[in-house]
Amino acid sequence: MNKKKKIVASVIMILALGLLVIFTVGQKQEQPGSGFAAHRVVAHAMGGIGGHTYTNAFEAFIANYEQGTRVFETDLLLSTDNQLIARHEWTANMSKLLGQTEILSSAKVGAPLSHDEFMNSPIMNIYSPLDLEKILDLMQHYTDAYIVTDTKEFDSGLIMQQFEMLTEAARTRDPTLLERIVPQIYSRDMLDELNKIHIFPNIIYTLYTSKDTNDEVIEFVQNNKVDITMPASRANRDFVQKLKKAGARVYVHTVNEEEQIVKLYRMGVDGFYTDFVAENDLNRIKGLRSSL
Repeated sequence: MNKKKKIVASVIMILALGLLVIFTVGQKQEQPGSGFAAHRVVAHAMGGIGGHTYTNAFEAFIANYEQGTRVFETDLLLSTDNQLIARHEWTANMSKLLGQTEILSSAKVGAPLSHDEFMNSPIMNIYSPLDLEKILDLMQHYTDAYIVTDTKEFDSGLIMQQFEMLTEAARTRDPTLLERIVPQIYSRDMLDELNKIHIFPNIIYTLYTSKDTNDEVIEFVQNNKVDITMPASRANRDFVQKLKKAGARVYVHTVNEEEQIVKLYRMGVDGFYTDFVAENDLNRIKGLRSSL
């Protein structure tokens, strides 16, 4: 290549690099969130452990925390002596799923338990049940962990009772814990009732029992500072994008397949409730790695 051609090639390269810099700087870069919004994985029922789901167990929290997960959904029920414990439901099927049919008497399989009965019934014979106090212990020790509530009562009065108990217990321990508790509400009406108890910085409206239309949900988001979670089957690009434009972070549940996570992420979904995908796993999933 003669000297003249070298000069021309150099000029073209410099111009190309300059255009690339201008283009890159001119793009609106999506900034990562901070605090709760910085995380994309929500560990369903404290996350899976040993292939088991719905354990809500101490060891499940630890195992998933060690894999980078920082947001943990926990089921909450009232024991027969009116204490908050971490269990999905009082059914025989759940007792079987948790490997407790031989630990509990036949009369207690599928029946509500007292606090002591619950706490003294190991899950799968090896995992430790959690109550409210032990959940708060974990939050105090792991100071970057968030708890998303899934209160398993059908009566709105009982749900508010649970939030009152939760709020008072956290406030007594350390009021700053309330900044890392993310309540899930199940209807639009619940928001006003919850705000009477405490103004939480993050609230998720879960749609799995909601009869609201998409337009009603979008309007609710526009008028209130809430995020949304929905079954993956309800998520579509139009609904997700309208929710995001209205100001919500959008989550789906419960998703364990990497292919489905990538599909939903490309749709605009911000986060995923999952049993077996940890926060660190997102860094290796093809289709997510470069964007995350």
